[in-house]
Amino acid sequence: MQFDIITIFPDFFRGPLDHGIIRRAREAGLANIRVVDLREFTHDRHRTVDDRPFGGGEGMVLKPEPIFECLESLQVAPRETRLADTSTESVVLLSAQGQRFDQGVAEELASRERLVLICGRYEGVDERVNAFLADRELSIGDYVLSGGELAAAVVLDTVTRLLPGALGNEASARQESFSAGTVRQPVPVVEGQRPAPSSTCASGGLLDYPHYTRPAEFRGMAVPEVLVSGDHEQIRRWRRRSALEKTLHNRPDLLQEADLSREDQELLAQISGKRI
Repeated sequence: MQFDIITIFPDFFRGPLDHGIIRRAREAGLANIRVVDLREFTHDRHRTVDDRPFGGGEGMVLKPEPIFECLESLQVAPRETRLADTSTESVVLLSAQGQRFDQGVAEELASRERLVLICGRYEGVDERVNAFLADRELSIGDYVLSGGELAAAVVLDTVTRLLPGALGNEASARQESFSAGTVRQPVPVVEGQRPAPSSTCASGGLLDYPHYTRPAEFRGMAVPEVLVSGDHEQIRRWRRRSALEKTLHNRPDLLQEADLSREDQELLAQISGKRI
C-alpha cells in the first residue's frame, strides 16, 4: 500500500516510521511511505504556507495553492473519481471538524491501494482543500493537538496493522477490540489540531466554522462574499450557521449536548429544510 503524508514538518515522522509494525511492513514491502514537505510547493523566498483568515479572527490558515500543487505533483486520481468509488485511492484531511476515525473507517482505508494524508496546522486549512480536493475529513479524538502530524501517525499505524501480513498472524487483527465482529465500546472522537483549547469546537460545543485565507479566488473557487464584506454581524451569523451545518453533517451526536440558542435552533431548522 502506498502512503503519502503531506506536512510542513517532515522530520516529525522519522521516529514513527522506524519502529514496530510500520517498520516491519516497510521492510516487507507491504507499505511504501513517502513524506512530502509542503513548503517545497511555495514560490516565495520565505516559503510561506499560511495567511490570515478572511473575516477576521485569531491565528493563521494554511493556504490552498501549495496543497493543490502538491497533490497534482503526486498525480492523485481526481476527487470525482474517488468519490464515485471508482478509484483505489483516498485523500484524507486530518481536521478537528472531521468525521470520527474508528476501526470501521480504518478497515475501509486499508482496502485501498493508496492513502494520502494532509496534516493541518495553525488555525486550520483553507476550506477549499476540504471542499474540492480531499474526499474525506477525519478526526481522531476530542482533544487539542498542535497539528495533524500526530493524527496522521495514528491513522498510519491503525491502517498498516490491517494490511495482510503486517502482523504475521492475520487472526490477531480480527480478534482485537473494535474489529469487525467484536463488541464495539463507545470511544471519544474527533481529533483537535488547533493551538488554543477554545478552538477545538466553536462556541456551545459545536465543530468550528470553515476558514478561508488568501487568495480570495483560487482556480475559480471564491471565498464566500460575506467574509470579505466587512459586515461583522453577517460574518458572525454565517460562521455560526456554517458551524451548525458542519456539526450536523460530521458529528450530529454533538448537537444532543450542545448549548443551542434560539437563533441556533432557527438556523438548524433552515439547514435541515434545505437538506431535505
